[in-house]
Amino acid sequence: MGALQRRASREALDQRLTNTANLIAGLLAAEQRAASQPLIEELTNPEVERSIRLQAILDSIPYWVLVVDSTSKSVYGSVELRRLSPQGADTLRHRVFNLRAERELFVIELDHNPLRFVSRRVHGSGAIRAIGVGEPTRNIDIGAVDLAKSLVLVAPLIILFAGAIGFMLSSRALKPVSRMIDELEAITDGRSLHRRLLGGTMQAEELARLSKALNALLARLETSFDAMRRFVADASHELKTPLMVMRAGVERTLTDPKTSPEALIPLEETLVGVRHMTELVDALLTLARVDEGRMELHREPVNLGELLAETFETAQILGEEAGVDVTMEVPEATVIVDADGGRVRQLVMNLITNAVKYTPPGGKVWMTLTGTPQAATLSVRDTGIGIAPGDVSRVFDRFWRADPARSRTGERPGIGLGLAISKWIAEAHGGSIAVTSRPQRGSTFTVTLPRQVGPVGGSLDAAAVIES
Repeated sequence: MGALQRRASREALDQRLTNTANLIAGLLAAEQRAASQPLIEELTNPEVERSIRLQAILDSIPYWVLVVDSTSKSVYGSVELRRLSPQGADTLRHRVFNLRAERELFVIELDHNPLRFVSRRVHGSGAIRAIGVGEPTRNIDIGAVDLAKSLVLVAPLIILFAGAIGFMLSSRALKPVSRMIDELEAITDGRSLHRRLLGGTMQAEELARLSKALNALLARLETSFDAMRRFVADASHELKTPLMVMRAGVERTLTDPKTSPEALIPLEETLVGVRHMTELVDALLTLARVDEGRMELHREPVNLGELLAETFETAQILGEEAGVDVTMEVPEATVIVDADGGRVRQLVMNLITNAVKYTPPGGKVWMTLTGTPQAATLSVRDTGIGIAPGDVSRVFDRFWRADPARSRTGERPGIGLGLAISKWIAEAHGGSIAVTSRPQRGSTFTVTLPRQVGPVGGSLDAAAVIES
C-alpha cells in the first residue's frame, strides 16, 4: 500500500513539475516578446536588468527553479537554490544545462537533500537556454510513512467492522439453512417421517427448491417405510398360524410310537428349524408393532430380585449346556420398579442368551443387580469373544453381524433381533442400555431402569441391522 501511494505521489509530482516548467517557458517567451529590449542586451548593466525581470516573474512560483543561459551561467535561482553550497549549485546548473533531449526527468542529491527535477529547453526567449523545476522527495516519503501509520491504526477497526458486517450478513443468509438443519435433525427415525420442512415466503429461491426436494424425498421414504412395515406385520401375522400347525404336527409325529427311528433325526432337525422360524416371526411382529406405535407396556410394581432369580434358573441350564459358569449377585434390599414384568424378563433373557452364546466353554457369565433411590441397574458380563471397537456402536442395529463368527449358519445361530428388542424395552421404560467390550476379553451390557414411572417411548431404526 505504501509503495503504491509513493508511486502515485511521484507521478503526480512529475506532472506538476512538468506543467510548471512549461508555464515558466511560456512566461519567459511572453516577457521576451513584450520587452522593448531583449533580456540580454548591451546595456550599461544588462545582468542586473535581467535578474530583476526574472526575479519579478519567477519568485511567486513555489518550487525550486533554475534558469540558465547559453553560456551555462545561472540567470535565476529560487530562494532554496541560493542556499545551496557552491558545489551543489554548480552540479545542478551543469545538469540542467547539459540536456540530452528537449525534456528530461531526473533525481539528484544536493547537499544530502534528494530532489526530483524536470528540465527542458527554452525557445524564443533570447539568450536563455534551459530551465529546471524541482522539489525534494522527502515530502513524498513522509506522506507514505504517515499513510502507513494511519493504516496501522485504522486497519484493526476496518477489519472489526468488516468482520461484524460479514457475520451479520452470513448469519442472516444462513438462518434459513440452520432452521432447515434443525428440522431435519428432528426426523430421527422411521416414525417421524411424516414431518415436513417449512418453506418461508422470504426464503431464497434455491433454498425453497431444496426444501421442496427434501419434502418430496421424505414423502417417498415415508411411503416406502409404511409399505415395509405393513409387509412385515402382515407377513409375520400370516406366518404364525402355518408355523404353529407345522410345529404341532412335527411334535405329534415325534411322540407317535409308530414313527420309525430313521425318521426321528430329520423330524428333530425340522422341529429346530420351525422353532427358529417361529422366534424370527415373533420378533419381526414385535418390531412391526413397535414401529407402528401399537406396542403397549403393562406397568406394575416388579421385584427385580425375584425376576432375576427366575431367569437365573434358565440361565444355569443354558450355561450347563454350553459349558459356561453362570453366577448371580443381587442386593439384600428389595429393588422394585414400575415396569412391564414380561418385557423386562424378555430383555434379561436376551442378554443372558447372548452372553452364553458368545462365551467359549470354561468361561463365565455374571448377572448383577444394584439399586439406588432413583434407578435400578442390571448388568450382564461375560468372558466371551467380545466386540471390536468399531462395531460397538452398531450392536443394537437389526440383523447386523460383525464377522463370520457371528453368522447364523455357524455354531452360534440366532435371529439377529434380540438386542434391538432389548434396546426398545429399556427405552420404552424410560431407561437405557449400553455396552462396553474388548475383543477376546468379554462384554458387559448395562441396563438402567428408573424407579419412578417413566415415559413410554423408545424407537427402533427401521433400516437398521443387529445381532443377538
